[in-house]
Amino acid sequence: MTDRKGIHTENAPAAIGPYSQAVRAGQTIYVSGQLPIDPSTGEFAGEDVASQTRQALTNIRNILKEAGADMNCVVKTTVLLADIGDFGAMNSVYAEFFEAPYPARAAFQAAAIPKNARVEIEAVAVI
Repeated sequence: MTDRKGIHTENAPAAIGPYSQAVRAGQTIYVSGQLPIDPSTGEFAGEDVASQTRQALTNIRNILKEAGADMNCVVKTTVLLADIGDFGAMNSVYAEFFEAPYPARAAFQAAAIPKNARVEIEAVAVI
């Protein structure tokens, strides 16, 4: 079995259930879906999808840093949106966090996202 290690940082919100912020298995880091919670306040970074996307991706970046990785290591993301109409605004902020070659990505409208967030993003990185 592959050696697994849970990843935790105070620079991202604590898990709100029985899961890790991320798990490193071998050279792969699986980052759990990140809500737009600012870990310093425990509140959403804002109400609009742009500010929420920025915070969710900042949380991912901070978790990856704790694991010894960065956003350039991300190979796949999944984006859940409360409203697919927010795709363009999310995509504009998303582009600020990644360089070519961009990660593979799936984006979906979800019926509900925890805490009524507008966005949740998970990531897989390889180091």
